[in-house]
This record gives sequence, structure tokens and C-alpha cells, in this order.
Amino acid sequence: MQKEKEFTEYLVERGSSPEQVKAALDAVKEAAAYFEAEGKKLEKASVEDFKGYVQRLMDEGKNTEDTLLGLGRYIYILDMKEVWIYFAAILGGRNILPSISERLEEIAGEDARERVFSMVRAPPLGSMPAAYCGTTKSLMDALEKELSPEVYFRVLAGNHHRVNPKNFMKHKRWLEELGSVDAWLKKMHDEAVAELEHYLREDKVWYEQVITPEIVEHVKGNQEVLAGVREGEWIYNTKIPYSPREYLEEKAPLLKRYYMCHCPLAREAVLAGTPEIPMEWCYCSAGYGKLRYDVAFGVETEAEVLQSVFDGSDTCRFRIRIPRHIMEKYV
Repeated sequence: MQKEKEFTEYLVERGSSPEQVKAALDAVKEAAAYFEAEGKKLEKASVEDFKGYVQRLMDEGKNTEDTLLGLGRYIYILDMKEVWIYFAAILGGRNILPSISERLEEIAGEDARERVFSMVRAPPLGSMPAAYCGTTKSLMDALEKELSPEVYFRVLAGNHHRVNPKNFMKHKRWLEELGSVDAWLKKMHDEAVAELEHYLREDKVWYEQVITPEIVEHVKGNQEVLAGVREGEWIYNTKIPYSPREYLEEKAPLLKRYYMCHCPLAREAVLAGTPEIPMEWCYCSAGYGKLRYDVAFGVETEAEVLQSVFDGSDTCRFRIRIPRHIMEKYV
């Protein structure tokens, strides 16, 4: 097993328990043995090879989160870019439905959660993103049937990717040090551009994206991307495309919308044209995008979806309301 020591250290740094470290190492060794029996090296296997292997795990009931996540993280350590993007796609949405279920119960009660999720069936872990589109449509239909828009917008606009809020404590510190929302947003953008430039120099995958000079220039030219621009009491934010290189090169409107969308539970519906996902689903994306503002401002902020690929736009754009106490102190 290549880079076993480096991989183990990486898992420990990410907070994996000894049991999770063992499960990840076992998952890699089992996969390596499978590919060796097929006359291949794990380190040389293609995306299609891994799709076949993951399907085998699903067929055998071995598609546990520890197994797939451990294998995906090893792929990341090996810098197998295309294979890592595949694993990110099949694992990126794993927390979303359970998180929405929990937040729904917190906001609207157990009975509402049971009514909504009695109408929702999720595909098995490891399924390709296209398998989730029908589930997303069913969830939106159930939310619209059982709850008012004000309630289900709030339910959707949570931290459903379960990102650790501590990751954004630096934003709170920057705001306090700079004493200005506008200066803070400028710093946020400058830091984001510098990070992309670092990944470009190092030729490393940034989340699921391979960074090019054109992508850096795209972000550099619009402070709304990876940061925000304030107008009055609102901060306007535009998503960076999920596949930025393809997005910037594409001219066909449908494909441009597809390359924009990040959502692992819905993006394939953009390309297929079915099922019809309502724009309001993107309040889930708004919840992800506003987390840094929630942390920096110390309260859960209000967000609105302004544009989405699901209303025919090739841009996903949101706005976040600045709380009154922040307006009074930092604007």
C-alpha cells in the first residue's frame, strides 16, 4: 500500500478514531486486492474501474460510509484527480437528507418530519448522483404539501453538509479586526483568490475543481464569487461553478447551467430535463453559502435565492441579510 504512513497521519489529523482509521486502511487494502486480482493496480485504475468496484460493494452490502469515505480519502492522498472527483460526487450528498430530517424535526416537530419523510426514499450510499434526483423531487413535493414556504425555506437553509462551524472562526476574527463589513468582504475575496492561486501553483484539486488561470481570473473579477458585495443591509453572493473550466468554455445554455450546479442531489436533472426540480430547492445551497456569515455575525442569518439553474439561469446567486446589530457596529 503506497503512502500508508502519510494516509494514516492524514486521517488522524482529520479527527478519525482508531476504528475509523482501521476501517479506511482495510477498505484500501481490500480494494487493492480486488484490482490486483483483475490484473490492475489500484493507483492506475480508471473512474470506470472504480465505478465497477463501488457497484460490487453495493451489491455485497459493503457500501458503508467508513469504507467509501476511507477509500475516497486515499484517492485524494494519491492525487488521482478524476477518480477523486467521482468519489466526491457519490459522497458529497450523504449527509444532506439526514440533516434536513433532523432540522425539520427541530423546526416543525416530529409529526411533520414523519409525514414528509414517509414520502421520501433515498438510494443506497454509493449511487451515482442521477439516482438522487427523484428523491429530491419527492422531498420538495412533500415539503410544499406539508409546510408553508416560510417554514420549509428555513428547514432547507441549514448547514446540511455538516461543515464544522469552527472552519469559519477566522471570518469572525477578520470582521472584528477590520471593523467594517465592506473591508471584511474585500479581505475574504482577496484570501479566496490567493487560495486558488496556491492550488493552481501546486496543481492540486480544490474541493472538486481543477484550477486553471482562467478560473482564477473569473473569481478575481467578481467579488461576489467566494465572498460577497454589500448593498445596504444585504450581501450578494454568486456561486463559483461546480465545473468552472467547462463552464467558462461552454457556449450552449443547457450545458452551461449543468456545469454551474453543485448539488449532488439535483444537478443531473438539469441535463436530463427531468424531474423538474423547483428553484426553492436551492435554499439548501443558500444554507451552505451563508454559514460563514452565521459564524461571523454570531446569529443564524436570513438568506434568499435570487437566481438558480432551476429557474433557467446559468448563475446561482443569493443574498444574505446583515443583522441589525452588525449593521449598527460594522457598517
